[in-house]
Amino acid sequence: MKPRSALPDDVVGLKRPNAPGDSNAAPAPRPETDDPAVLAQVPGVGRLLFAAFVAAAVLATTGSTLGWLGLYYAAKPAAMLLAMGFVLVRARSAGGLRRFDALLLAALAGSLAGDVFLMLPGNYFIPGLASFLLAHLCYIALLRQDAPWFSSRAGLLTPLGFGALMYAALWSGLPDPVLRGAVAAYVLVIGLMAAQAIGRASVLRNRRAQLVALGACIFMLSDTLIAINRFLQPVPLSALWILSTYYLAQVLIVVNAREASTTYPAPPLIHPRQGGSGAP
Repeated sequence: MKPRSALPDDVVGLKRPNAPGDSNAAPAPRPETDDPAVLAQVPGVGRLLFAAFVAAAVLATTGSTLGWLGLYYAAKPAAMLLAMGFVLVRARSAGGLRRFDALLLAALAGSLAGDVFLMLPGNYFIPGLASFLLAHLCYIALLRQDAPWFSSRAGLLTPLGFGALMYAALWSGLPDPVLRGAVAAYVLVIGLMAAQAIGRASVLRNRRAQLVALGACIFMLSDTLIAINRFLQPVPLSALWILSTYYLAQVLIVVNAREASTTYPAPPLIHPRQGGSGAP
């Protein structure tokens, strides 16, 4: 007879592999799996709202690019309202509004406010910037719901480094101290949003999280184009490139931002037994 170990089998590092038919063994944790048909799980009304969201985004981009201001003023706020409707229908079909959904709706509401401020005649750049800053704070909180803070060091340093370089390039075009402070705060927050999205993707390791991270990076690209066009030099076809990248980012985030069913807390020192003696 083999001598029994002085430590229980459940201590981390000495846990036995699950044997076939061992009903007392705790299941091994698995990374979140991909959902190959995200929209297929949404009711028909939700899919119609999503299609209308995409159509409104295309119309807003077209109206701004071609100077059709009536179309632009109607379609731009409609796009975010339709996106919010899609999120609400999807949440209801999944059992009700959760904190994850509420944060996504708050981020879209901030984006809607920013869209309206930035399209209005007159100088509403600071209110628009503040609205999008709040939206990104909501996105950061959203992406923290099912993943640790900033799990990837490279994913943290890369967007923050890019943001710092971009801010340095913009410095000469920001003569107003208030504007300098507002832009600095915004650059920091959107960099942290992208960093959290990248870190979340490195933890969850599924396609949805990767597409959300891609959307966050494209959001940074869109805002970079806005900054260059506004403070450095005109960008050819700026409305086309700025709005197409903005809406692509929002689509990627809205469709793929779903709370992971598996959470990733720090592992316990001792796994609880699930009935039975667990003796070898």
